[in-house]
Amino acid sequence: MNVPATREDLMIVNMGPHHPSMHGVLRLIVTLDGEDVIDCEPILGYLHRGMEKIAENRTIIQYLPYVTRWDYLATMFTEAITVNAPEQLGNIQVPKRASYIRVIMLELSRIASHLLWLGPFMADIGAQTPFFYIFRERELVYDLFEAATERVEGVGIIGVEEAINWGLSGPMLRASGIQWDLRKVDRYECYDEFDWEVQWQKEGDSLSRYLVRIGEMVESIKIIQQALEGIPGGPYENLEIRCFDRVRNPELNDFDYRFISKKPSPTLNCRNKNSM
Repeated sequence: MNVPATREDLMIVNMGPHHPSMHGVLRLIVTLDGEDVIDCEPILGYLHRGMEKIAENRTIIQYLPYVTRWDYLATMFTEAITVNAPEQLGNIQVPKRASYIRVIMLELSRIASHLLWLGPFMADIGAQTPFFYIFRERELVYDLFEAATERVEGVGIIGVEEAINWGLSGPMLRASGIQWDLRKVDRYECYDEFDWEVQWQKEGDSLSRYLVRIGEMVESIKIIQQALEGIPGGPYENLEIRCFDRVRNPELNDFDYRFISKKPSPTLNCRNKNSM
């Protein structure tokens, strides 16, 4: 950073590190002369996160999920260099089939990365529509990645006995093969009046816990729809009208005030009762 040696009363301000609506975290060291910016030094590299230090007590397999964060637009490349290094050091011969699959994954990752460059670039020069199309194409690539990796299947398995001994509950318990849901067991409130199913899986892995939670959200929507359709009639109280039943405050000069916050932009209504 070049600070003019002849200037006095300069102020050096640290801005960040923060996320400035772009990829990555940025820090700026700004030199001010009053309100004028006379120098600015960008500091990069805040996505580093001490990865090498983390790697000191991890195996290669344990370390792979970390390196995907280095370049989250082209994750396969960071994984490739992470496994290539120990393979070369250990003189490990990778099967030809595995090498072909890696090439396919790497080039798909390259396409996905370039697509996310293409969309914002086209938007910057005035073509907004391609920005939405590129996400459709990237999703196709990511579908292939999910089919090839399946990183949550068979990971973090919790058996039935472990789930009970550890006192697990909710989706954690139901994903381990135990069909236990207090809404069915205790039948509190009026849950027994609705048509819904307990979501459970028997594998006990991370994929099962994912499937249980996704299924429960679907069942919750079903319950809400049934409750809205069948809710019985009865008396109700308009809480907003309470403000009009209070004793008038003379300091308000006979005005009634009501604050409405149900709209995207809250509004304030004023009414003079003498003008009615």
